[in-house]
Amino acid sequence: MPDLLPSSETLARFIYDALAEPRERAYAERLGAPDWTYTSATGMLGRATAIAGALREAGVAPGDRVALIANNRVDWIAADFGILFAGAVVVPVFATLALDQMEYIFKDSEAKLAFVETAADAERIRAACPSAPRIVTFDGDGPGALVSFAHASDASYVPDAATDPDDLAVLIYTSGTTGDPKGVMLSHRNLISNARAASELLPQTLKDGESAVLSVLPFAHIYEHTTILIFALNRALVHVTTPDYLLEDLRSVRPRVMNLVPRIFERVLAGIVGRAKADGGLKAKLVPWALGVGREHAAAAQNGGKPATMLGLQYAIAQKLVLSKIRPQIGLDRLEYFTSGSAPLHRDIMLTFAGMGIPIAEGYGLTETSPVVTGNPIDAIRYGTVGKPISGVEIKLAPDGEILVRGPNVMKGYYRSPGERSFTSDGWFLTGDVGEIDADGYLSITDRKKELIKTSAGKYVAPGRVESALKRSIYLGQCFVIGDGRPYPVALVSPNWELVRRELELPAAATTGDLSHRADVREIVKREIDEKSADLASFEAIRRFAILPRDLTIEDGELSPTLKVKRRVVEKKFATLIESAYASPKEARA
Repeated sequence: MPDLLPSSETLARFIYDALAEPRERAYAERLGAPDWTYTSATGMLGRATAIAGALREAGVAPGDRVALIANNRVDWIAADFGILFAGAVVVPVFATLALDQMEYIFKDSEAKLAFVETAADAERIRAACPSAPRIVTFDGDGPGALVSFAHASDASYVPDAATDPDDLAVLIYTSGTTGDPKGVMLSHRNLISNARAASELLPQTLKDGESAVLSVLPFAHIYEHTTILIFALNRALVHVTTPDYLLEDLRSVRPRVMNLVPRIFERVLAGIVGRAKADGGLKAKLVPWALGVGREHAAAAQNGGKPATMLGLQYAIAQKLVLSKIRPQIGLDRLEYFTSGSAPLHRDIMLTFAGMGIPIAEGYGLTETSPVVTGNPIDAIRYGTVGKPISGVEIKLAPDGEILVRGPNVMKGYYRSPGERSFTSDGWFLTGDVGEIDADGYLSITDRKKELIKTSAGKYVAPGRVESALKRSIYLGQCFVIGDGRPYPVALVSPNWELVRRELELPAAATTGDLSHRADVREIVKREIDEKSADLASFEAIRRFAILPRDLTIEDGELSPTLKVKRRVVEKKFATLIESAYASPKEARA
């Protein structure tokens, strides 16, 4: 294919160069099938250029918006690259997004075309969204399917040369936890600068062009969307999976690096302990003990001290009997490190994984920053922080502690919201997050500025900090802290029902709504809250709690597609339960 790309780097040029070097295995997926199906770099380049040609033939012009609404799959990546090759703008949309918000995005973005997974998805969207554009499905072989759409296009089509690096490349809508989604405008320069700078955090051993990586976070989220560019830049072999197949594919791929979010780390730990308790006997006590010893040993090492002799001896025993066996059992024997982002991860959880020999490098970013702002270098991880700014990015704190960011990764602005106050007068982006910067430049996040709770006693409580502390317990699944204008905060809790049922030998048929009223269930929740909040300040302590009758869900409108709690929705929906927690007698206090 002739090299007709402009000298100024756009995403078309970036992707083209990353795929131009022949590799037999560049992308892989199986999604429940027995074997992996591989796509070569040349094959991906051909698929992307065919889609680009088809988009142009369908009347999609440079700058037009094209929506991508599907779960993770190789087709998603091909369509994403194809849209960019055509000079159009990618509009990633979560497949789980509520249809009314999907309609809002169609209308606001004026999308000219949308890619979805199945014909059933297309029918559902057309029926509910009057503004839906022409739809192409990844599955099927009819006239509306991708195989027909791209088949007749010019496969020799080369990426458009007219795109400028500062043109809009991705229009990605925020989760809308407090209202309608906002369209974040990211340019080619924003995304390329972020992918290149974030790549500097990778160890040299992961830049050999052969590293097996596993991608599970949704491509519709900016975190994994940019990671796909990072993987392409470093010629990694990307295995695409979904949460339904994560554990199976971990053992199959044995990845060297992987991005996860806190909720998955919490579930992995709960699964390890839960399996041990299910096996019973000595293992039920040995595994939790070994994890605790590993955490203490990692904490001692992290703090720069030498673990005490007894702790060192205990760790050697824990390592031999338990910790060294966990990694190969769950497919992490080749893993060099995890990265974590999107939400705060408690230091204890990171130290527990470190005790198993699995480092977690936590970073920080926002959709508006493409997304990476800071990251922990793998050879200098400081647990409890989100690391230092990546190359080219500056951070500072406002007088009230808000984190301000400046750099080539910062968005062009919010789409159709010119009056939105998102920058200071001298050009610093207002993140809305509150943090601290230590003497070595490592950033710690304390909470969202708008979500700080002010109790009636005048004390400020960071709900995210308290929730993160409580979720260290394997028995507490979801935790939601409320208390603005109240004398103290309370928590709504959805327990890990599998572990609670197992400990109390409760029947599987009993509903969570019925179990939430049982005294013995409350005792377990009380015990865990007391233990996990022991190191919080007195004004942060959870004095009372209520048990949710079910998990909060995306489908019920209580969680965003990125699993962030929609606080206003939950407070309104469970107002009676919240009042009952405050009205409960002293003996029900946690």
